Amino acid sequence: MADSGEVDAQLAAAHRALRAGGDVQFDMLPAPPPAQPPAWLKALGQWLEQVLAPVGRFLRWIGSFMPDAPYARIFLWTIIAALLLLLLWMVQDRIRHGIWRLPRWRRPNMADPVDAPEEDWAPEAAPARAWLTEADALAGQGRYGEAVHHLLLRSVEDLSRRRPQIVRPSLTSRDLARAAGIPHAPRRLFAEIAAAVERSLFGGRAIDAQEWGRCRAAYADFAQARTWAA
Repeated sequence: MADSGEVDAQLAAAHRALRAGGDVQFDMLPAPPPAQPPAWLKALGQWLEQVLAPVGRFLRWIGSFMPDAPYARIFLWTIIAALLLLLLWMVQDRIRHGIWRLPRWRRPNMADPVDAPEEDWAPEAAPARAWLTEADALAGQGRYGEAVHHLLLRSVEDLSRRRPQIVRPSLTSRDLARAAGIPHAPRRLFAEIAAAVERSLFGGRAIDAQEWGRCRAAYADFAQARTWAA
């Protein structure tokens, strides 16, 4: 039986062989340092921190008036966010339609402005007849595209006289055709004329006598008033 010295020597030899093999790691090496972000990203983060610092201070100031209960804070922050979204919606709606109003949460009824009687939208009889006469003169020369464009310009004048808060220079005829402040019937007739002009000017499609007839009838309906006889 081997004595203890011989056993110790065998263990030492086995230990040296194990270490020399490299299969087992005996030394704890420090973890490699994380990769540093690029300089431009650091500069961007510092700039954002400076720009948003007043916002953070403002939010902390508002939070100082809130209760400590977490659910109450969540509820109050939700209310604040909803009010901000409502304000943004009203601002963009004011820019688009020229009027301040709250979002509609119901279907319009007969008392709403969008369902105003068509008589209120009809232009005066004499100007409407004169505009049709001018357009007919252009169409008689075969200038159907100019004739329809003439009716479109006169229709915009009619709308601007009836709803000056809606018709603005920045709006296109397509915007006016979707304006919520115009009743459905005149808006549909106006959209028909505007679509023909758009196809002619931007689509390169010439307006023929048949399409001119449809647009003329649309304007005649648009300008019709039940309170005067044609």
